[in-house]
Amino acid sequence: MSVTSVLIWLPIAGALAVWILPLSRYATGSLAVLVSLAEVGIWIEQAIRFKFGRGGLQFEERARWIPDLHSSYHVGVYGFSLWLVGLTVVAMAACTAYGFWVGRDRPRAYFGLMLFLTGATVGVFVAQDLLLFYAFFEAMLIPLYVLVGVWGGPGRLGATIKLLIYTMAGSLLMLAALIAYGLHGGTFDLVDGTFSASRWIFLGFMFAFAIKAPLFPFHGWLPDAYREAPPEVTAILSGVIAKAGTYGMLRIAIAKFPDPTGYYRTVILVLAAAALVYGSLLAFRAPDLRGVVAYSSMAQSGLIAIGLFSGTNLGFDGAVLQMVAHGLVSTTLFLLAGTIERRTTTGEFALLGGMARGRPALATLLMTVGIISLAVPGSASFAGEFLILAGAFQRAWWWAAIGAGAIVLAAMYMLRAISAVLHEARGSLVQDEALDLRVGELALLVPLVAALLFISAWPGGIARHSFPADSPVLSIGTGFK
Repeated sequence: MSVTSVLIWLPIAGALAVWILPLSRYATGSLAVLVSLAEVGIWIEQAIRFKFGRGGLQFEERARWIPDLHSSYHVGVYGFSLWLVGLTVVAMAACTAYGFWVGRDRPRAYFGLMLFLTGATVGVFVAQDLLLFYAFFEAMLIPLYVLVGVWGGPGRLGATIKLLIYTMAGSLLMLAALIAYGLHGGTFDLVDGTFSASRWIFLGFMFAFAIKAPLFPFHGWLPDAYREAPPEVTAILSGVIAKAGTYGMLRIAIAKFPDPTGYYRTVILVLAAAALVYGSLLAFRAPDLRGVVAYSSMAQSGLIAIGLFSGTNLGFDGAVLQMVAHGLVSTTLFLLAGTIERRTTTGEFALLGGMARGRPALATLLMTVGIISLAVPGSASFAGEFLILAGAFQRAWWWAAIGAGAIVLAAMYMLRAISAVLHEARGSLVQDEALDLRVGELALLVPLVAALLFISAWPGGIARHSFPADSPVLSIGTGFK
């Protein structure tokens, strides 16, 4: 079994063990965290052994699955997918540890679902067969529905129904598209499969990915799901699951449909720009910290899509870097929002304020992540956004101008959020005895911030090593290297 397969099936095996074994609450949570940390260690080994100097699929494994359909169990990683797998295992480890720290009820069900979600999401980023990709894409939605519907807030039922309706609509269209693609090309293999010129098949895939990202106007599920889900599940939705949508655009829609990509490029860039501007405006008006981070995530998905569909080398490099950077930023911010809500019972700005006094650890982490999110020079977000805007400028100057304007809005809403939580007059629900971050919370938040600082110091580690010049996954005629 390859390392790639281990990253998929280890957490799924851990989920089965958690569900089956009659372990205590503490033992269940400890096992889940241990498996999550083992995932991080295995990925680090994979990254060390990965040969960035050459293109092509690495850590590959292929086995016959459905011979009559010419479908196989085919997994492996490219440079860009390696970083997204790393984002997944790091973010999921932090979120699983957060659930252990706060003591979620029904721990066997909860931690089993978190581990299953880890394996399914890794599968999405490493699957090299369309049917296998679809199986993992659907599998990761099952635990999300349950995690939101069972452990969410008072409005969890409505949020779950909205999430179900939107994602099922996208999934059905993608299923029809992949069947048509497989029948037309004679294979579902993404590496050896042929390119398609079908615009309808392309739109079927893009519809599903636009919902997942989400892009305007397919974001209707976002406000309720992000507010009602537990903080760690919201962090996963924004930091990891949304990246499955933009990854699908890159790996399937753009790479396998070069002609439809060129035909619909302007339409998709318009939708991406609308998501960027509209999400930024909604984030600026949001009355709570979760709302700011949620709508900023929608805006960032739009920015990433602009980089991808600019069809330029700089745009692709910047999009992958921004996926990883924003995934870490949004995961950390949502977990920080959860720690604030636990201390004050609210995330409303009108009831917060003054939390910097007497809480240096909370203030330091929130300020650090907020500044990185502002895309100040020297940060990972700055490097990603600069590359995306440079790539968009190569396509047409007005796409870069729209992106630059929205980035100014991002600075405004993030500064507003930091000020409302830390520095304005103390709200009615902020008490003197509200504690600073505890050791357990620091143990799961500090590594996320450290990872952000690391890629801020070395953004080229991701941007320059995602698309080797001879990578066969990238097709001629779409602007890929």
